[in-house]
Amino acid sequence: MLEHHIDIKTADGQMNTFITHPEEPGRYPVVLFYMDAPGKREELHDMARRIGTVGYYVVLPNLYYRRDRDFEMAWDEEGRKRMFDHMYSLSIPMVMRDTQAMLDYVRQAPAADGGRVGAVGYCMSGPFVLAAASQFPADLKCAASIYGAGLVTDRDDSPHLHAARAKGELYFACAETDVYAPREVISKLELALAASGANYRLEWYPGTHHGFAFPQRKAVYDHTSAERHWERLFALFRRNLDHAG
Repeated sequence: MLEHHIDIKTADGQMNTFITHPEEPGRYPVVLFYMDAPGKREELHDMARRIGTVGYYVVLPNLYYRRDRDFEMAWDEEGRKRMFDHMYSLSIPMVMRDTQAMLDYVRQAPAADGGRVGAVGYCMSGPFVLAAASQFPADLKCAASIYGAGLVTDRDDSPHLHAARAKGELYFACAETDVYAPREVISKLELALAASGANYRLEWYPGTHHGFAFPQRKAVYDHTSAERHWERLFALFRRNLDHAG
C-alpha cells in the first residue's frame, strides 16, 4: 500500500488530506472518506487503509482545516467542547465546496479513476455524504452513512429533502441506541427516502450504540456489527465501482 499526506486546494484554503491506495500499477476507483466529529486521526487512517487494501483509492480529508489542521479530540470535558465547536462550525455548503475540490483532485491523480467515485461518512458526516450524493449525482455512484447524525433537520438544506436528486445507491447503517440519531428521526428519514424513489437500503444494527464501528471506542465498539458494516460497505463498492462505464 502507498500512503500520501497532501494538501488539496479548496475554495477556502488548503485541506490537509490522507490518501492511501494499492501500490500495484493501475487506476483505482475512488472512495471519499468523510470523518466523524473527533477528527482525522490514526484510527481513521487505519480504516481508510482497510478500504484501500481491497482495491480503492481512498481520500480522507480533515474537514476542520479552516480552524485546526491537527485537531484530534482529547477525551475530557474541554476536548469535547472543542470538538463540538469545530463540528458546529461546518455547514453543508462548506463541505460541498470541499467535495468539489476532492473530485477535481481525483480526476487528475494518476492512480485514481475519477469516473468511479463512492463515499462513506461516519457520525457528523452522514448528512455530508447524502448531500454529496444529491449535489454531485453524476459523480457519486454510491454513498454510505454509518450512524449518521443530522440527516433530518428543519433547515431548507436538510439532506433528506433532496435525496431524490441522488442517482447512486445509498446505504444507511443505524445503531439501535443512538442519542444523535434516534429512531424517530430515522423513521422520518426512511419515509423521505421511500417517497423520493432513491435506490437505498437502511439497516438497523441490533444491540449497538452510536460509534459501534470504531475499534478504539471501547465502551461502544461491537466487533460483530463492525464487521457487518465492512461487509456491507465492500459489497456496495463492488456493485457500483468495480466495473468501468
